[in-house]
Amino acid sequence: MKKFLLGTVGLIALGAAPAMAADLAARPYTKAPPIIAAAYDWSGFYVGANGGWGTSRNCWDYLGTTATPAVALGEGCHDASGGTAGGQVGYNWQISTWVFGVEAQGNWADFKGSNANLLVIPAPTTNQTKIDAFGLFTARVGYAWNNALIYVKGGAAVTSDKYTRFRTATGVFNDDASETRWGATVGTGLEYGFTPSWSFAVEYDHLFLGGRDLTFSPVLPNVSNVSHIKQDVDVVTARINYRWGGPIVARY
Repeated sequence: MKKFLLGTVGLIALGAAPAMAADLAARPYTKAPPIIAAAYDWSGFYVGANGGWGTSRNCWDYLGTTATPAVALGEGCHDASGGTAGGQVGYNWQISTWVFGVEAQGNWADFKGSNANLLVIPAPTTNQTKIDAFGLFTARVGYAWNNALIYVKGGAAVTSDKYTRFRTATGVFNDDASETRWGATVGTGLEYGFTPSWSFAVEYDHLFLGGRDLTFSPVLPNVSNVSHIKQDVDVVTARINYRWGGPIVARY
């Protein structure tokens, strides 16, 4: 009798097991964690090199001599063009997708051009302009799409200029003047970060340098020609930068 009862209880337990398992709650679905996308960070110091092409528009007006001033007489205009190479250093701050920065740039240049002087003082001459260096000191603001950045910039510009007159017929030196000319600049560029630290950019800058009265070297004792020279400059450069201090960050 005892064995019969134990067997009966065992059968009941085996029959109830599937029902109990069916009553257990199903394992809850757990959503996979979101994928973390790495966001490019433009913040940090950078240093780089650049090279490209520039052209300067120069218009000369003759103002007489230091001994005998005269009303302005047009001597003509010319473009002074050539290659340029240099370097830049700066710092960027990134706030969300906006990038703010400051930069200093210094370039060697070989922008040279000339025109036949429209005046005879006292013999036909050729006017020549040469820019052998320039510098830019700017602030910039840009908008970033991850590792692509478009920006505008503006600030101060400075050029190292030399102006020379030659006798047209013989090429003999007549007189010259030189100056360091300050003005303003605006520019725009597109930059692409191809590694966390390295980026490549193409940039255009326009330099507003205005007009200046220049006293040339003496042509006679105590007598020098005076000309008013207006100038502006356009420069296009390719740039490469190395940046540090701005790590890749995670953005959810």
